[in-house]
Amino acid sequence: MVSLDKAIIASYDKNGAHFELYVDPDAAYAYKEGRKPDLKNILVSEEVYENAKKGERAKASDIQKVFGTTDIMKILEVVLKEGEVQLTTEQRRKKQEEKYKQIVAIIAKEAIDPRTKLPHPINRIEAALEQARVHIDPFKDAREQVKDIVKELVAILPMKFEKIKIAVKVPPEHAHRCYGTLKSYGIMQEQWLSDGSLIVVVEIFAGMQGEFLDKLNKLTSGNIETRVLEK
Repeated sequence: MVSLDKAIIASYDKNGAHFELYVDPDAAYAYKEGRKPDLKNILVSEEVYENAKKGERAKASDIQKVFGTTDIMKILEVVLKEGEVQLTTEQRRKKQEEKYKQIVAIIAKEAIDPRTKLPHPINRIEAALEQARVHIDPFKDAREQVKDIVKELVAILPMKFEKIKIAVKVPPEHAHRCYGTLKSYGIMQEQWLSDGSLIVVVEIFAGMQGEFLDKLNKLTSGNIETRVLEK
């Protein structure tokens, strides 16, 4: 556990009342990420504050009224789940960088340029994000953020998220080897032929077509039949 001077503040607001706790930055961050460390390793001080920096403690009556308990561990759990945790500068930078990479990867894999029907290169997506000065929330799910980010990017970088269906026929000698890969993309229809060949239909984002075909070609040394089905 860190000392008080290296702790960060976790805050919670409800019914006009404000509460703050001193918590360990790494342990609190791990909890917010879903790793669930022992709550005892998160709490730095057992005091509940109204203003931690000024040392102003919250009233016991307010604590009881809002949390329904004075048990500090139960209070901590509510604050961590429903309140806000300040990140250190380094934590925020790392978290935003991680989320940024996830967002770029989603767009690169799933979106296409409607003019060329091809995915946008990663460097082009990154340049558009910089030009649009897009804000990235370090805690919000990357896929949820993509929906709003795309609205900001389309004027700079035309894109659309389009799904396609691909029929695949795998010869007997490669069928079982390819099955796991095909299943990971989501098999819509499946048929095993009497000679051991496998025919499937998968639905994927158009931007993933190149990656999908590359994987199958490597598994079969190019001995495979594929066809994009009409909508």
